[in-house]
Amino acid sequence: MDLRLLPSFLAVVEEQHFGRAAARLFLTPPAVTQHIRRLESELGTPLLHRNPVRPTAAGARLAEHARALLAAADAAVEDVHEVVRRDRERTTRPLRIGIMGHGSAEITPAAVNAYRRARPETPVEVIQLNFTEHVTALVEGRVDLAFIRPMPDDDRLVGDVLLTEQRIVVVPESDRLADARTEGVHVADLADLPIFRVPDHTPSIFKDYLYFHNEAARRGRSVALFPQEVLTGVLTGHGAGSGLRSFARYYNWPGAVFVPVLDAPLESSHLAARAGDTDPEVAIFRALATTLARELAPRINAMPLP
Repeated sequence: MDLRLLPSFLAVVEEQHFGRAAARLFLTPPAVTQHIRRLESELGTPLLHRNPVRPTAAGARLAEHARALLAAADAAVEDVHEVVRRDRERTTRPLRIGIMGHGSAEITPAAVNAYRRARPETPVEVIQLNFTEHVTALVEGRVDLAFIRPMPDDDRLVGDVLLTEQRIVVVPESDRLADARTEGVHVADLADLPIFRVPDHTPSIFKDYLYFHNEAARRGRSVALFPQEVLTGVLTGHGAGSGLRSFARYYNWPGAVFVPVLDAPLESSHLAARAGDTDPEVAIFRALATTLARELAPRINAMPLP
């Protein structure tokens, strides 16, 4: 059955007049009459009584089906157009990658550059995240992927472990712990260390990480949202910082001393995404990052502290 004939049939059924149906469809009455005859020929039965114009029993049944068929055809066209719109948006909208601090050390730029080589048609936007945005940047749709640490316990997110490292603290050269930069310290030695504060809405898992699971005993007075603020505060006597071992290479500022914490649990940086995200570009980036992590992580962990 040619679906293009059905609008003429339905118009005649609803208008009960060939002329009015033709005017409604911006067709001539002979054209509408021809459409009805073709339908009747295809189905092998009269569909309309001509005087007065009304559907036959077969025509009444076809009218029910015709409305459903045309609605289904419209829905199919709209669905296809929606796919085309999404494809166009995907080709023009960049893949937005959030990076907290230095991300996962050398793995982060390696993954971004590998993706750019693999998918040159998709632009990449890199967005710097602060210490509070583990969850919000993703669930609010501001980024598609995020290099964060540690991974929040949140069902809205999924994550891949990229790099697991030793913990360090950063203090000024004048601090008593600076002399232990070679041999390292223990968590018990940090009891009075004024580690920077973070805002109250920071995920609790990051606070536990930052203060070695003993927040009350070691919080300083100053607040920091970015690693640069931590380093500036350390060098101006406003507090101390804590981080992962690779932090020392990326923020090796003169006057800052990085001291390994020997008995602190190892911590990981992750690549996080929204749970259930079906964007193929997200999947491609995650696959590239995890592959690179397997290759680079042993070399990164073997690098000495500066």
